[in-house]
Amino acid sequence: MPKIFTQEQQMEERLIELLTKRESQWTYRSDLKTADDLWENFFQQLEANNTAKLDGVPLTSQEKLSIKSQLDFPSFYVAGEWLSGENGVAQVELHREDASLGACQLMVINGNEIAGGSSHYEVINQFRSEKRDFLDQDGRFDVTLMINGIPLIQIELKNRSEGYKKAFNQIDRYIKTGKYHGIFSMLQMFVVSNGVDTKYIAANSRLNAKFLTGWVDQENQPVTNLEDFTTSALSIPEAHEMIANYSVLDKSSKSVILLRPYQIHAIKAIRQASYQQKGGYVWRTTGSGKTLTSYKVARNLLKIASIDKTIFIVDRRDLDQQTTNAFTSYAEADFVAVDETANVNDLIKRLTSKDRSLVITTIQKLNHVMKRYQQNPDNKRLNKLRDLRLAVVVDECHRAVTPQKQFELEKFFKYSLWYGFTGTPLFAENARDAFGDLARTTEEQYGECLHKYTVQEAMHDQAVLGFQIEYKQTFSDFQLDQLVADQFPKTNLSAIDKKEKEVQLDSAIFDHPDHMEEVVDSIINKSQNKFGFNNGVGKTYDAILTTTSIDKAIAYYKLFKEVKTGQHPRVSISETTKRAVLDFPKVAITFSISDNEHDSQDRKEAMKEILADYNQEFGMNFSLETLNAYNQNLNQRLARKSDTYKVRSEQVDLVIVVDRLLTGFDAPCLSTLFMDRPPMKPHHLIQAFSRTNRLFDDHKKYGQIVTFQTPAIFEEAVKEALLLYSNGGEDQIQAPSYEESKQELDEAVKELRTLVPSVESFNNYTDLAEMKRVAKAFQRFDSIYRTIEVYSDFSEAEFVAQYGFDRKEFEDYTGAYKNLIERIKEEMNDEDELEEDYPIDIEYEIESVRTEQIDYDYLVLLIDRYRESTEEQDKEKFKQEAEKTIDEFGRRKPELSEKIRDIFQAIISSPEKYKNQSTDEILANEINGYKERVLEDYAKAEFLNEELLKYVAANYDEDREGPQIGESEMINTADFEAYKENTQNPKSKLQYRKKIRHGYKDLIKEKIMPYDV
Repeated sequence: MPKIFTQEQQMEERLIELLTKRESQWTYRSDLKTADDLWENFFQQLEANNTAKLDGVPLTSQEKLSIKSQLDFPSFYVAGEWLSGENGVAQVELHREDASLGACQLMVINGNEIAGGSSHYEVINQFRSEKRDFLDQDGRFDVTLMINGIPLIQIELKNRSEGYKKAFNQIDRYIKTGKYHGIFSMLQMFVVSNGVDTKYIAANSRLNAKFLTGWVDQENQPVTNLEDFTTSALSIPEAHEMIANYSVLDKSSKSVILLRPYQIHAIKAIRQASYQQKGGYVWRTTGSGKTLTSYKVARNLLKIASIDKTIFIVDRRDLDQQTTNAFTSYAEADFVAVDETANVNDLIKRLTSKDRSLVITTIQKLNHVMKRYQQNPDNKRLNKLRDLRLAVVVDECHRAVTPQKQFELEKFFKYSLWYGFTGTPLFAENARDAFGDLARTTEEQYGECLHKYTVQEAMHDQAVLGFQIEYKQTFSDFQLDQLVADQFPKTNLSAIDKKEKEVQLDSAIFDHPDHMEEVVDSIINKSQNKFGFNNGVGKTYDAILTTTSIDKAIAYYKLFKEVKTGQHPRVSISETTKRAVLDFPKVAITFSISDNEHDSQDRKEAMKEILADYNQEFGMNFSLETLNAYNQNLNQRLARKSDTYKVRSEQVDLVIVVDRLLTGFDAPCLSTLFMDRPPMKPHHLIQAFSRTNRLFDDHKKYGQIVTFQTPAIFEEAVKEALLLYSNGGEDQIQAPSYEESKQELDEAVKELRTLVPSVESFNNYTDLAEMKRVAKAFQRFDSIYRTIEVYSDFSEAEFVAQYGFDRKEFEDYTGAYKNLIERIKEEMNDEDELEEDYPIDIEYEIESVRTEQIDYDYLVLLIDRYRESTEEQDKEKFKQEAEKTIDEFGRRKPELSEKIRDIFQAIISSPEKYKNQSTDEILANEINGYKERVLEDYAKAEFLNEELLKYVAANYDEDREGPQIGESEMINTADFEAYKENTQNPKSKLQYRKKIRHGYKDLIKEKIMPYDV
C-alpha cells in the first residue's frame, strides 16, 4: 500500500496539537503573526513578571524602544550570553522616563524556574518576516516556541518528498538574508523535520549541516519521527531545560553549543547517582564530546547543596591546560568559576575557599597535598580539606588515577563521590595486571557504568566518523622473505603465514633510511587527498606522525626539512603537490626534555634548531625556557579552533610525536594519523585512532590511519581493539579496504554507464521508477568515488584511463543528475505517494567541491582577521594574504574578484564607516547594491517594471527550459508607448518584446551572474 505524504500544513497543525495537548504547558497563540504582535505580547509578559519593580506604572513608548534596542542582538551567541544572565536570570535595564521613578533591572527569563514560577510557554506559527534586500523574498516561519514572549526555538517543516535538509537550507538562507533580527535575534535552537526524519542544531551565524543532531533515547535508540521527537525533546520541561541547562556558550569560537541526547542522558545518570551517594563511570567514545559532557556534569554537581566542591582531575600538564582552556571558555558566560591550580599551595587555597567553584588539577598535585598532611597531620587547614564533601570527576579515568592512588585519596577525602569518564574502559579482556586486591577494571575501580555510548552508536548517530585504515609496508613481500631468511636461514618460509614472518623481523629494519624515506615520500606525495588539497587554500587538513622514540622523531624532522629545502638526494616534493599547496609540508615536532637523560644535550640542541625553525616560520620567539608555551602554541595551531589558525600562513600540516597528543587532544581538522611504530594495546590504539575521527566539514569522511610497520600484525591488533570497544560492530566502524572499494567502484561505473552511457541519456527516462533507478546509480557511484579517492593507492589519472570518465564529464553528469532529481520531485509531488521500487536519498548532496564558495569564505575570513587585528604587523600580514587570495580568486571569478578588491580597499580607507557591520554583510550589501543599480538602469533604459525585472533576476535559472519565472509578466507589462516616445527609430512591438526577451538574459549572464558566489 503506498504511503501518503504528510503535507506541511497538516504536519504544522499536528505539531501544535502535540505541543498543546494534555498536561503540556505550551499555549497556542494564533493571533501573533508579526514583529509588532510579538513585541506587544512580550511587553505584556514583562510587565506581568515585574509588577513590584514597576510599582503599577506601565512602560512608556520610549521605555519600550529602549528595551527593544537592548534586545536586538548582533548574533545568537551574544543573545546566549545575555540569556545566561546572572545566576541564570536574564534581565534588561530600565531607566524610567519619569526620572523620579529611578532605574531598575527587569527580569525577562529565569532559567531556574523551569515548568513553573514566572515561566510562560507559547507556540506561534506562520510568523511573517519581511525581506530586507531585493534578491530576497518575504519569509514565513513555520512554528516558533517562545518562553516569556522570547522566540527561542524555531521549527521548519518540509513534506517527506523534500526532506529535512531542505528545511535546514531554508533556515541557513534566512540567517544569511538577515531574517532573524530584532526579537528573533534571541533564537538558540533550530529544529528541522520532514515528519519521518527530525534533527536539531544550535543557532549560530554559520551553520554546518554536519552538526545536525538526531534524538536518541536512554538506550541510544533513535527517535526520528516528529511526534516522538516532540514528546522527547520539545515538551516542557525538556525544551526549557535544553535552553537553560543543556546549552553551552563557547567563548573561543563565539558559538552556541547544544548538547547531544547521549550527553544529556549521561548528565542525568550522574545526577541521579549523586542523589543516591553512588559513584560510577561513563563510557563515552572518544570524539563524541567527552570534555563538554564532563564540564556540564561538574557544573550541575555544584548545584547540589550536599556538595561543597567539584574537582576535575586530568592526567597530564598539557591536557590540564587544554581542558582548563576549554572549561574556561565554556564557563565564561556561566555562573560557575573555573579555577586552574598553578601549584600545590594554590590548590589548597582553592579547595579551602568558601566559594562554590570547579577546580581543575592533576593527580600529582593532589598527591603532594596528601604528603603535606602526612608531614603535618595537625595542620587545621589540611584537616579542613579532609572534611570537604567532594564530587571528583576524572577525565580518562583508568589512566589519570591508578587504583592505588584512588584508594589513598578516598581515605584522605573522607566524603568523596568519584565519577570517571573514559572512551576506552578496562574490561576483563584487557584488565590491569593483578596487584593485591586492587581494582583491575574500570568498573571495579569506579563502580557501575552509569551510561555508555560506543563508537558504533556514535557512528550510527553521525556524532563521529568511522576509520579508514591502510596497512602499508615499505618493502615487497619478496623482500620480507629475504629479510626473514637472512636472519633465520633454517626457517621454512612456505610453511608460515605473513604474520609469523613479521614476528621474526628485526625491528632495526624500520630505522633504516630506506624505510624512513618511503614513509616521508608517502606522506608528502601520496597523501594529497588525505590532507584535503582539493578543499581550497586554508581549508586543508592536518595530520600527526607518531613513531617509536624521540631520537627517531628528530630524525624524521630533519628528513622532512631536507626534502622541503630540496637537499635530499632521493626524495623530492612532486610538482603535483607543489601546484596544490605551494608551502607544503609545514612540519613541527613535540617531545619532552629531561636533564636526567644521558642524551639530553643532543636533544636540547635538536630542539633549539626546531624552535628556531618554528619561530622563523610563524614569527614567534620561543626558547628552551619557554618550551611549555611552545607546546601550547603548537597544540592550538594544530587544533585550528581559533580564527587565527584558519589562515594558511598560520597553519601547520604535520606534527611528529612519540606519545604526546595521542590521548585527550581534540582537533576536528586533523584527518590522518601516520604510524611508524608497532601496534599498541587495544585501549591505547583506539585512543590514538580517535584523534582523527571528529566531525569537521562535508569533505572529511573518515578518520584516516596509515600504518607503515608489520601490516598483518597491525591488522589483527586493530581487529581485536575494535571488537572490544564497538559492541561487536567492528565491521561497521572500518571503511572497506582499497581492494574492496575498487571492486565496488568497478561495479558502480559499469551500472551507471549501462543506464546512462552519455549525459544526454539522462533525458531518455520519463517513468518515475526508472528515473529513481538512474539517480540511485549515480549516488552510488559518487559516494564510492569520493570514498576511494583518499586512499594512497588511488590515482585519478589511472581512473580516467580505465573508465574514460574525466572531471569534465563528471561535472556534466552531475548537472544532468541534479535536473533528474528535480523531475523526480515534481513527479513524486504530482503522484502524492512514495514509490518503493528504487528508494533514493532525496537529501543526497553531490560531494564535488565548489571552489568559488570555498575561496570566497576564505577571503571573508582573511578580511575579518584584518579588521579584528590590533597590531600593525598582523594587519599588514592579513592584508597581504587577502590581496594575494583576491588575485588567485580572480583567475576563476575576475569580475567578482575586482569588486571584492574595491570593497576591501574601501574598508581599509574608511574602517569607521563599516564598524558595526560584519564582513559578510559588507560584501553582500555592496555586491547586491551593485546588482540592484545594474537592473534599475536596464529597467529604465528598456522601460520595464523594476520590481518585476528584479524578481525575474532573483529567480533566474540558467538551466531552465522555456520562459523564466516571471518573464512573461515582465514582458507583457513593458511600456511600449514610452519606449516609442523616447527612442529614435523604435522597433515594432514584436521586435521590442523580442529584444527584451534576449537582452535581459544577456544582462544577467554578463552583469549579474559573474558576481554570484
